[in-house]
Amino acid sequence: MDCNNFEGSKKLMGLAEELRLYKPLNYSNNKSPIKDPSRTLKNEDHVDLVLDNVKNSTANQFENVKATNKAAVLICLFEGIDGDVRVILTKRSSSLSSHSGEVALPGGKVEEGDTNDIETALREAKEEIGLDPSLVNVVTVLESFTTKRGISVVPVIGIMRNKSAFNAVANTAEVEAIFDAPLEMFLKDENRREVEREWMGEKYALHFFDHESENKKFVIWALTAGILIRVASIVYQRPPAFDERRPNFWNRSGL
Repeated sequence: MDCNNFEGSKKLMGLAEELRLYKPLNYSNNKSPIKDPSRTLKNEDHVDLVLDNVKNSTANQFENVKATNKAAVLICLFEGIDGDVRVILTKRSSSLSSHSGEVALPGGKVEEGDTNDIETALREAKEEIGLDPSLVNVVTVLESFTTKRGISVVPVIGIMRNKSAFNAVANTAEVEAIFDAPLEMFLKDENRREVEREWMGEKYALHFFDHESENKKFVIWALTAGILIRVASIVYQRPPAFDERRPNFWNRSGL
């Protein structure tokens, strides 16, 4: 995909260029992901650049983490009718053996044949919600989040330039509902509550965000909420209006 042929607004184009310059927290290369931001890139070219420039960070441990302990999720951003930046979310099927009925980002574990985190995230999004990879402009990969069970989850950020071209089709074996939410809500103290949890002597906050879409109520919490707080902080370049108190185990890597 040509980044100069975005069918979206100037806001999306500007956001894409800003996110392309993002470096994960422990990024060890001083070079920008794109040496010349004005350069016209196809999506597959940019994917290669992203992977090349984060290969020494926790965001790209593809070779170092066992496939059984590796997953990737897609943070697919688009511009809403009111001009706000929104993110696509799913509600997992109630019949699933783990995390059934919970809100999640499209994504899943690495499968044989996946060559990188971006490929995993895009493949899973297509399988779960029918999202054609050609509609998504991948702009960056974030540092990984590690679950209590030792699963390394890599967030892949992509921008959908033409939301109207997306015909959402839920894979009912995995997904019960597909909806979207404003990204900025994850920085606000509205419609948010928290509970204190403890793990291995460490106290942390678990955040719950209440959201209503098409007369259906959803609760976004746990790792999904944590990832979206991080993404929103990067996009809007400000911290949340509340004390995040994130668990330290999210920062583990190389398991």
